Amino acid sequence: MESVRASAETPEAGNNDVFRLYWEFASHFHHDKQYQFDPVPILATLGIDSAHAEAADDDSWDAEIAKRMNTGLELVGEDVGTPIIAVERSDGQQVGYFGPVITKIPTGEKATDLWDALMTMMEADGFFELKKTRQEMPDPGNRPEPIVD
Repeated sequence: MESVRASAETPEAGNNDVFRLYWEFASHFHHDKQYQFDPVPILATLGIDSAHAEAADDDSWDAEIAKRMNTGLELVGEDVGTPIIAVERSDGQQVGYFGPVITKIPTGEKATDLWDALMTMMEADGFFELKKTRQEMPDPGNRPEPIVD
């Protein structure tokens, strides 16, 4: 991921490429139940140089990965998992939370409502957790199409 991000012409383009790659890797994992797969054809499908697959075994990326992980953990603390979402609040403060963890992916207005609620909670000083016992296994829905630029 960091190899792809670093090779882009702009930070925005790098983040977009990482998003597309993450989306496709997650589809292989969650939808296809492929827990190990060759990234080369995925990179090719997305129009990203397949040479980036070599970065997976290249320890020179470890420091950047650790730096990015630590940036997220500085915002949320050590006793969390993924996902971590970080945003800048209306007062300019960078904040982050672990979550949301959901079992069904909302779409349309429901997705927008969930995002708006999360953003509202991020504005509240001192807010740190909502939780309930999981009552059903995650359902990622239908496999999405690759996001190709």
